[in-house]
Amino acid sequence: MDIVKEILTKIKAYQTIIIHRHQRPDPDAIGSQVGLAEILRASFPDKKIYQAGGSVEGLEFLAEMDEVSDETYQGALVIVTDTANSPRISDERYHLGAELIKIDHHPNDDPYGDIVWVNTKASSCSEIIADFYHLNEDELIMSSNAARLLYAGIIGDTGRFFYPATTPHTLEVAAELRTYEFNAAELTRELEQIPMNVAKLAGYVYQNIEVDDYGAAKVMLPQALLKEYGIVDSETAAIVSLPGVIDEVLAWGIFVEQPEGYYRVRLRSKGPVINELAKEHHGGGHPLASGANAKNQEEIDAIYNEIKQLCKEFKNNR
Repeated sequence: MDIVKEILTKIKAYQTIIIHRHQRPDPDAIGSQVGLAEILRASFPDKKIYQAGGSVEGLEFLAEMDEVSDETYQGALVIVTDTANSPRISDERYHLGAELIKIDHHPNDDPYGDIVWVNTKASSCSEIIADFYHLNEDELIMSSNAARLLYAGIIGDTGRFFYPATTPHTLEVAAELRTYEFNAAELTRELEQIPMNVAKLAGYVYQNIEVDDYGAAKVMLPQALLKEYGIVDSETAAIVSLPGVIDEVLAWGIFVEQPEGYYRVRLRSKGPVINELAKEHHGGGHPLASGANAKNQEEIDAIYNEIKQLCKEFKNNR
């Protein structure tokens, strides 16, 4: 692939490389970002490699971020992984570098960067980084920690190989990563375990989910409830997939009220395509897993009505 060789050529040309990911990171964001950083550290020990961004929000067991000064960006190559839209990049200083590379698996609605490598068929951005290594393995080194991070990103974005984006290639990549020295069972436990207050919130979700006749579901999580359970927004990620285990549910939205008053909307589906809906409400994402925002109850009602319509059309066309 010409673009892969072009990216490697750029990496070899720069002494300083700063790697970013998206805000509110998930395992794939950290896995792809720091997995790439670890590959480059092992392959080019004389280069200065940094991972930039804010809080990793409960994923400290995967990796921590580096302190990066403004001066470090001067003449540096910046790489952004797993981030579809530039406003979501983890540190707004990403544009201070000499050149910018985007590597992602989301739909390329915002093709920022001097070089853009997007593969929407990949299960995760971590899978793409693993492919980058394999396509250049005569010049790159995969460390055990890089393999651990990429494996975490893949199992995170595939729901431990449960989601439709899992392909035979995904399984081949994951199997190869498992040949490196890291404790995969412990890693999986760390990714899956939740604190007691989140477990109690899971019970609330099942008790209070609203489902219509076509499988459109809605869960409201107001600020007062989050405070009652002692939960912050980032912790609600652990309960997003829960409605999917209910046989009657086809597509759903979880509406999480933010301290500022608007709602963060987490959208998931077992069939109806929902990312176009998300784009209409200041969001986006994958066809079956997206995010959006709602400024008030009126917009919440509008989004839920759109989910209902999508589910109705999906079932009527089967």
